[in-house]
Amino acid sequence: MKLKEMLVGLEGLKVKGDLEIDIKGIESNSKNVKKNYVFVAIKGFDTDGHQYISSAIKKGAIAVMVEEGCDLKALDIPEGITIVMAKNTREALAICSSNFYGNPSRRFKLIGVTGTKGKTTTTFMIKEILEKAGQKVGLIGTIATYRNGKKVKDSDRTTPESIELQKEFAEMVKAGVETVVMEVSSQSLKLHRVDGCEFDIVLFTNFSEDHISPKEHPDMEDYLNSKLKLFEMCKTGITNADDLYGAKIPKLFKDSNITTYGIDNFANVLAKDITITNSYVDFKAKITDRNERVKTGIPGRFSVYNSLAAICVAQKFGITPEIVKEALAEVRVPGRSELVDNKKEIPIMIDYAHSPESLQNILQAVKSYTRGRVISVFGCGGDRDSGKRPIMGEISGRIADFTFITSDNPRTEEPEKIISEIEEGIKKTKGKYKVVVDRTEAIKEAIKMATKRDIIILAGKGHEPYQEINGEKFPYDERVIVNEIIDKL
Repeated sequence: MKLKEMLVGLEGLKVKGDLEIDIKGIESNSKNVKKNYVFVAIKGFDTDGHQYISSAIKKGAIAVMVEEGCDLKALDIPEGITIVMAKNTREALAICSSNFYGNPSRRFKLIGVTGTKGKTTTTFMIKEILEKAGQKVGLIGTIATYRNGKKVKDSDRTTPESIELQKEFAEMVKAGVETVVMEVSSQSLKLHRVDGCEFDIVLFTNFSEDHISPKEHPDMEDYLNSKLKLFEMCKTGITNADDLYGAKIPKLFKDSNITTYGIDNFANVLAKDITITNSYVDFKAKITDRNERVKTGIPGRFSVYNSLAAICVAQKFGITPEIVKEALAEVRVPGRSELVDNKKEIPIMIDYAHSPESLQNILQAVKSYTRGRVISVFGCGGDRDSGKRPIMGEISGRIADFTFITSDNPRTEEPEKIISEIEEGIKKTKGKYKVVVDRTEAIKEAIKMATKRDIIILAGKGHEPYQEINGEKFPYDERVIVNEIIDKL
């Protein structure tokens, strides 16, 4: 591809050198640069890509893209290397990547799902419905990337970097994928990872406090505005009418075709007559032109919302109620209200709840249908929003009958320090608790304490098969851990 073709759609560029050169690849990581590549210098949180331009050129880069405001003289770029200066190299990287891979999102239907909670479950539900309807489906999200029903790779972030994303889209086109459903994080919108994507449907699940930190969002306003960018990228949207922020979306985007869903407020798709047990939910909702009884094997009120969101998407595709009902009855999501089968037949649920609201939601949900005690086992991740730690401690102390405070991805922080901050919150309540720093020991003590009438909530790790300590990820799958403990007991 000619360099000038790769730059289509970008405005305000300044160029020095030849735009007719043939480009074989595009990279923002100098280690991955090969002969005849373009190297795009990104100012990151920890490192500045402009420092690696000479390294990229040594590896074979024949063109470099730099950001306005950089010191070109100091960079000392050799003669013969084409220099492109862009206002924002993150945005330029996304557009160039899309161009380089042939703008793949134009060649399938693309559904983007954003929101604080429910993204993963909702995308899995949509995927299940579309596949049941006979479509070839791709999924990109927090847990993994799937192509035509097969897991391609595990994910290390919710939404990939723009180069990886467009490359994966191109692979999906090759595989004949007809529809891609994708989790779109606030970070990916803020950092332009999904620029260049052509969305057919966008969906907003809900909004609450999360991801507020120096490396994520400085405040709630920035967090919300980042999410709302998705609705600027597509005229067809779906939103939760029961969410304070989601309810405002139809008024904010008056020129768009917005469908609403909900339980409590007026919406296009409403759930009524809801039943919640410890193994499923069922409810009535209007699918196409008649009310249907819908059942899904993921317990909790939030599961009704996620199902409604998926039903709205199904309606856009004209999928029959029978297919929708069958898909929702069968869908299972790793680490999202996931019940672990075990010899003791104790209800043990693994859930990714790692924010105050998600922890409160899962504990309140199980509290409403559990005959015995709710036993909570959780910690908080290191090097992340520390303000939520005492809040989560207080939530667990207030709702759970017993709490084990333990370790969860301490990263570079001391687990004891994180735990002491959680403890500050739980001490404000009358909740019974115990500190057990080793997570496996905490799970073991919870299992020893529990009966079949109780429920154990292992919150925080969800689908993650690892513990992250001092920059290293150690294998840690709670499904395996639970059954190993029970076998030994």
